[in-house]
Amino acid sequence: MRLRHTVATAVGALALALALPTASAGAATGPFTYVYTDSTGTPHVGLLADPPSRACLALPEVTDSTVQPAHTPKNYTSSVVTVFTGSDCTGDHFSLRPNGGHASEQLKVRSVVFS
Repeated sequence: MRLRHTVATAVGALALALALPTASAGAATGPFTYVYTDSTGTPHVGLLADPPSRACLALPEVTDSTVQPAHTPKNYTSSVVTVFTGSDCTGDHFSLRPNGGHASEQLKVRSVVFS
């Protein structure tokens, strides 16, 4: 009798776990955008969608120090983002609030960390 209750409890717990949302607890939800300029001088919008939290992320289009840094960051994620002027989350930094925090083209960016 006891074994039957244990098995029923385990099956119920498994069913509940499978029914829960699968979003990662370690990720910011939503988009983070920025503007970068390609080698021809054409501006483009870069995007990080649902980025991981607490990890330094280099903006892929501007990792090379010979290219212009990105600018005009917009944070539509659920987390505070700290943007850095240097690669590997170095240099001057500035935080943008979640759900709409933004800055002008004056703010230069090469890497970010989401809280």
